Amino acid sequence: MFRQRSHELEFIDTGAYTPDEYEGCLVELRRVNRWLGDNRAIEKSLLAELNKTEQSAFSVLDVGAGSGELLRVVARWAAANGRQAFLTGLELNARSARSILQESSEYPNITALRGDALNLPLPDDAFDYVICSLFTHHFQDDAVITVLKEMNRVARRAIFVIDLNRHPVSYLLYTTVARLFLHNRLIRHDGALSILRSFRPGELQYLAQKAGLQNVSVKRRFPFRLVLAAHKSVWALECGCDISPFE
Repeated sequence: MFRQRSHELEFIDTGAYTPDEYEGCLVELRRVNRWLGDNRAIEKSLLAELNKTEQSAFSVLDVGAGSGELLRVVARWAAANGRQAFLTGLELNARSARSILQESSEYPNITALRGDALNLPLPDDAFDYVICSLFTHHFQDDAVITVLKEMNRVARRAIFVIDLNRHPVSYLLYTTVARLFLHNRLIRHDGALSILRSFRPGELQYLAQKAGLQNVSVKRRFPFRLVLAAHKSVWALECGCDISPFE
């Protein structure tokens, strides 16, 4: 079951949930992401790169931003480091788009945009960086390639894609934790299925190649995260970015 990606649809993708379940899903999802490494993954990728540069201002688009948790991580980092950040979360789901604004009310530099990741409603090079987290596994391979192409088109400097590493130990740990600590039906079912729908490093590298991305690296991050980075050629040279393919 771990040799290849599952194509079974998650409840969140089919709409098989109630409004109350969706609200509970957002709450527990933020908790799970903090526990299991999304904040750490963005710190080790986008924020690590920003630390190496002298950009006084930068812009970030988060595709499939959920409630905007990672944008708030970036906003706090920018405030602490004296940087000016222009941050936008894109969501197709209207409730999630509203949630970005509601949860980020203390951060006026965070805005929300409704749109389709397969056809981003933005011009080329609209943002310095384009990121997504736990998003690409919701798509089959052909659609993942399209999403990567669109992210790369809109990014002026680089894209960062955080997703799950498909691994039996990850699956066992998550299903054990879910039984003990998680109560929301969507989180319990979809979280486990997300692992089965996710990637191995070579698979993500191959999809990036098919999307025509350049200067690509795929790195494992604790506990079971993969981070794909793809830098525009000129910027990769200027920032001295690590573009070795695997870690």
